[in-house]
Amino acid sequence: MKKIGMLVAVEMEAVLSRYGSARRTEERSGFRVYIYAMDGYTLYVVHSGAGELAAAAAAQLLIDRYEVELLVNFGVVGGLTEEMAQTKTVVVEKVVHYDFDTSAYDGTLPGQYAEYPDVYLPATPELVEKALRIAPELKKVICASADKFVDAQAAKEDLHRRFGADICEMEAAAVVLTCNRCGVPCLLIKTVSDGLAGGAEEFGVALGRTSELCLKVADRIIREL
Repeated sequence: MKKIGMLVAVEMEAVLSRYGSARRTEERSGFRVYIYAMDGYTLYVVHSGAGELAAAAAAQLLIDRYEVELLVNFGVVGGLTEEMAQTKTVVVEKVVHYDFDTSAYDGTLPGQYAEYPDVYLPATPELVEKALRIAPELKKVICASADKFVDAQAAKEDLHRRFGADICEMEAAAVVLTCNRCGVPCLLIKTVSDGLAGGAEEFGVALGRTSELCLKVADRIIREL
């Protein structure tokens, strides 16, 4: 029986709508964990809340306490290019933690962790390719991640220019960095809620619909892995 973890920032309503009541719930380390008995695997869902710190703690909880063999993060994101229009669903190939910067004392690039050769934190390549075979409509993307809701078009264009990023959000760097350090495969499926010219208002309006769309794709991939 496989153990699969799912980290959810603000899209928990989509989880409850698709999966219903959990077999049981547990309160662990300040988080609520929803445990589902699925066909062939157990799904452990943690509602982390927004941001890198919460996501890192929730990911570590899933890995240490529940010993998950795979961690999935789905969610809604902002688009940084014209191509990344509303409701576009993507698979994250790599992430840049763009507000991480130790360059002043160690000579790394802004956004680079010293143990990596460049600024990009790779998601698990084998899972990215499997996701594309299962859902060929997906596009591989670079995700810019940090503890900041990016609302202005100029800021979005700057992230794309500096890092080649296609989307932006607030948890992916924590998920990928934690999983890579622990040797646990991770898969990140995202759907765009607000495009290049959109912002907080568009995000709020589209959150429910795009969450459900994103989880539908993520669920199909999980079941076929």
